[in-house]
Amino acid sequence: MYHRKLKEAKQFIANDETRLREILHPTNDNLSVGYSVAHAVVAAGKASLPHTLKSSETYYILEGKGRMHINGEIKDVARDDIFLVPPLAEQYIENISSEDLIFLCIVEPFWQEEEEEIF
Repeated sequence: MYHRKLKEAKQFIANDETRLREILHPTNDNLSVGYSVAHAVVAAGKASLPHTLKSSETYYILEGKGRMHINGEIKDVARDDIFLVPPLAEQYIENISSEDLIFLCIVEPFWQEEEEEIF
């Protein structure tokens, strides 16, 4: 059985400048799954850097309000919204509120640094 508490996952600043905690990653956690899950935070008034991934990415908004940018399309997002970013789509998310924007990122196949390009 795999189990992890969020506070046990080391926080770091990702290449796109979000605060991340990888809470499930097959390479780091010796798991036989094809996806990874990260808990992400974008501070009030900030945004992640525009980037692409070779993998698809699903975002699930836990708290806050933001604006998602995918290949030039823009959508306001809030708690309990979910959306899919297709592989190789140029994307970023901005926090448009005065509180942290907190969300889960599910990447399939799992996130690999060498498959991400920052603009």
